[in-house]
Amino acid sequence: MILLKRVDEALQELGSYYSVDVPRLKVGMPTRYRSKVGCYVSKTKTICVVNQEKLGDPFVILHEFYHHLRAQDGKRRRTEKNANKFALEFIEAFKKTVNRLYKPMLLITPPELPSMTRIIFLPLWSY
Repeated sequence: MILLKRVDEALQELGSYYSVDVPRLKVGMPTRYRSKVGCYVSKTKTICVVNQEKLGDPFVILHEFYHHLRAQDGKRRRTEKNANKFALEFIEAFKKTVNRLYKPMLLITPPELPSMTRIIFLPLWSY
C-alpha cells in the first residue's frame, strides 16, 4: 500500500504488523530539520515531511517509520544506515512480489496467423 501511495492505510498495517502505535503524519518540518526531506519526532510520534510530494515517497515514509519503530523500543541511537536499509529492502520485496504477480503470458493469435505472437502482462487478481 505504501508504494501505491496509500500512506495512511499502509501505516495502519505496519503498526499492526509490528505491534506499535501508528505514527501521525504532518506536512511541514520542525525548524531544526528544515534542510531535510523528512524526520521523525518521537515526542509527538509524528512523521514529518517537507511537502505533499514527499508524503507519497515510499522511501521517506518507510525510512521515518523505521525511526518510529526504534523509538518505540526505547532505542534512539543514530540509525540512518539501518533506516535506509529497512526502506530499500521493503521496496525491493514489493518489486519482487509485483514481478511474481504479473507473469508474462504468451498469447498466440488464431492458427491462420501463427507467426504473430505477442507477450502481455495479466494481473493474477481482480479489482
